[in-house]
Amino acid sequence: MKATEPASKFVKVRCPKCKNEQIIFGKASTEVKCLVCGKSVAEPTGGKARIKSKILEVLE
Repeated sequence: MKATEPASKFVKVRCPKCKNEQIIFGKASTEVKCLVCGKSVAEPTGGKARIKSKILEVLE
């Protein structure tokens, strides 16, 4: 039997304000803020988070 892959991923994003890079959960249930400047980089939608910054890569 083949193991099923999880539907959720972690995503590396870059803050549009201070250019800090951080890893966030793709289905975040709370607002995610930049760890350096505090600008919102993602907000929850009930499913996948609405990412408001540049996505650098999707981590497997």
